[in-house]
Amino acid sequence: MEQPVKMYTLSTCSHCKAAKNFLDECTVKYEFRDVDLLTGEEREAVVEEVKKLNKDCSFPTIIIGDRVIIGFKEKEIREALHLS
Repeated sequence: MEQPVKMYTLSTCSHCKAAKNFLDECTVKYEFRDVDLLTGEEREAVVEEVKKLNKDCSFPTIIIGDRVIIGFKEKEIREALHLS
């Protein structure tokens, strides 16, 4: 079964873009939120969500199933997705 993949990203972040490109190349379905494009209460709520997963609130914060990966770490992402 495919694990859900969710990412918290910044629209201007090169590591975030690399992570999105990698998942696209691997044809992995994922949801993402560009946190810097959110405003007001929605942005505050999403930042709080990110801080619960990643106390430094750095990007990308990637959730694959129940695993949290901070930053674009291709090897860890491959392992979490069971890609060879």
